[in-house]
Amino acid sequence: MKGGGNIYLVGMMGAGKTTAGKLLARRLKLDFLDSDQEIERRCGVTVPVIFEIEGETGFRSRESQAIAELTARDGVVLATGGGAVLAEANRRRLAARGTVVYLHARPEDLYRRVRYDKNRPLLATPDPLARLRGLYAERDPLYRSIADIVAETGAQSAQALAKALLGRLKALEPRLAAG
Repeated sequence: MKGGGNIYLVGMMGAGKTTAGKLLARRLKLDFLDSDQEIERRCGVTVPVIFEIEGETGFRSRESQAIAELTARDGVVLATGGGAVLAEANRRRLAARGTVVYLHARPEDLYRRVRYDKNRPLLATPDPLARLRGLYAERDPLYRSIADIVAETGAQSAQALAKALLGRLKALEPRLAAG
């Protein structure tokens, strides 16, 4: 694996980055980090409140700072926010400092997973599925541009996804087979 053994999970909201990331980190004996949770910890408020006060531009600025700091660490599994790939500097850092795993899911599947989640400020719209489709169209090529692995999240459990990812990561980096 590139960059100090780091694994970076990218993908749309609801793709399972945090859940799968925690399982992967535990199995690989790495630290788990979540960029959105780190931003909330630093600010003392939730992501929706940051969006409300600073707008998406303010949040993205905080996100870039967090990504720069978190990717400087070694031995981590990092779940990024869905929009982290929008900034070219973030994409460069992620691609250079670790193995990037794109957790891919169709907008319809994502909608099914997040439709009742009130902590998704980008979905506070009359037609959240249409918004998800638009975000997907914009972001899917960016995720793919930096991904070392593209994994379909589908209907499998988080445990099954983590197990499949572990196998694919070990194929990329045989030294993980001992872990």
